[in-house]
Amino acid sequence: MNYESKFESGLSYADFLQKHGTTDQQNRWSAVHHAVTLSESQLELLHSFHREMKIMVLAGAWCGDCVNQCPIFERFAGESSKIQIRYFDRDQHADLGNELMTCGGHRVPSVLFLSEDWFVCGRYGDKTLAKYRELAKKQLGGTCPVGIGAIDQSMLNLVTAEWLNEFERIQLMLRLSGRLREKHGE
Repeated sequence: MNYESKFESGLSYADFLQKHGTTDQQNRWSAVHHAVTLSESQLELLHSFHREMKIMVLAGAWCGDCVNQCPIFERFAGESSKIQIRYFDRDQHADLGNELMTCGGHRVPSVLFLSEDWFVCGRYGDKTLAKYRELAKKQLGGTCPVGIGAIDQSMLNLVTAEWLNEFERIQLMLRLSGRLREKHGE
């Protein structure tokens, strides 16, 4: 897959929601976005990012996991000019969905981290460890939450921290890359 051209065909957060989300879905995403809180140390970390990160997010506006995670990514991008994110609807981008299949399925959100020059650095999704632990305790089985109902702030904080760890891991990978250090004369 040509990640550069695919990335350029993606949508911004707002455009993704405008194109693919109903008013109710947009409102749920907005509520989670407003509920995401970042500590001073988390903000400091995001502000310290040095390398450009290109991030492709395969999502569905209808998906409860996306409702509860994608707004976190947008908050990160709002705090760091080094984070560039494009969103892709799972049902309209089957090629990307096939590329990012997880456990044999088209799970969302699926996140692909790329370097400034389009090399794959990592992928992550569809849920964080904290969320999987919570689901295991509740034994939800095959059902998928729809993002309706009260926001669980403590779970949102845990998921935010776990996603930030992954963003930081990729940022450090990029920062310490011998290839990129040579490219930038460091």
